[in-house]
Amino acid sequence: MNAAVLQKASTRENVPGPCPVITTKRLVLRPHKLSDASAIAESLGDFKVARMLARVPQPYDLQDGLDWLVTQASGLLPDWTLAITTGDDVHIGMVGLEMRGARWRLGYWLNRLYWDRGYMTEAVAGTLERFFRRMPDTEIYSGAFADNLGSLNIQKKLGFRIVDANEIFSLSRNRMVPHIETMLLPEDFRTPGRP
Repeated sequence: MNAAVLQKASTRENVPGPCPVITTKRLVLRPHKLSDASAIAESLGDFKVARMLARVPQPYDLQDGLDWLVTQASGLLPDWTLAITTGDDVHIGMVGLEMRGARWRLGYWLNRLYWDRGYMTEAVAGTLERFFRRMPDTEIYSGAFADNLGSLNIQKKLGFRIVDANEIFSLSRNRMVPHIETMLLPEDFRTPGRP
């Protein structure tokens, strides 16, 4: 991102403020720390995780994790990138909202050992709930590869709707992959357990 874009983004009224700490029923979502690098490398070094993400290369190692964390710690971006922990401060995944172009975009991933427990739905819902408190009129864009039904189901539960289908390049798969684009309007946001 060039300096002009960063300056424009930082002076907008549509910046949510600093990355918060969010506590949900079972999770603590917090800003990242450099000490998270090895856990990030372990999670994203797993091809079953990385293959569902567009911008994660394979192999993914400790230096990749450190490089990403240094960018996040720079304070130059208006983004929220939260480490997912189960309250013991051990990094098990990430949920983030980043400004891409003029749109806020949601992204997330979870270490495979923690799949199928509802953690990601809880983490994304908690993040969106806090974000909408700060940015109540903001549309959120997201999506998933067409073969990532788990991620698409999370988005559907939370109120996202499909707005497009295309192909995007996956670094880990090293090829174009069918992708489903989604969008969430603030009034359509549903938290789990509520109608």
